[in-house]
Amino acid sequence: MKFLVKPHLKNLDDLVDIDIEVIGNNSRREYIKKAIEEERCIVVKKENSIVGFLIFVTHFFECSFISLIIVKPTERRKGYATSLIEHFVNISPTKKIFSSTNQSNKRMQEVFKANGFTQSGYIENLDEGDPEIIYFKST
Repeated sequence: MKFLVKPHLKNLDDLVDIDIEVIGNNSRREYIKKAIEEERCIVVKKENSIVGFLIFVTHFFECSFISLIIVKPTERRKGYATSLIEHFVNISPTKKIFSSTNQSNKRMQEVFKANGFTQSGYIENLDEGDPEIIYFKST
């Protein structure tokens, strides 16, 4: 059984551990901490364990922007990213929601498409040779 909640600072290490498992370092620890403190983070749990999280902002041209979706590698392809996205779409304080992923991240592109997002452009020069594709959904 999965459920979605807002995390507390006591969950910071769990979220950072998942992030480390995905990107290989803890460089986003302060970013994750700030998102928890500002209540811009949602976690998805399987039983009592956090298996993924989503971080968002609401100041992207006065629209919401999902800046990070992370799911434990062992828990992928089980609907957790979709659960996070669907929940955020339902609670979004803005009608327009944007997000992005690298052109090389085919799995995340599939997740966005499966959840009703459409491509809305791209940004060059963030990651050398791997453009960032922008996705959009209206609520």
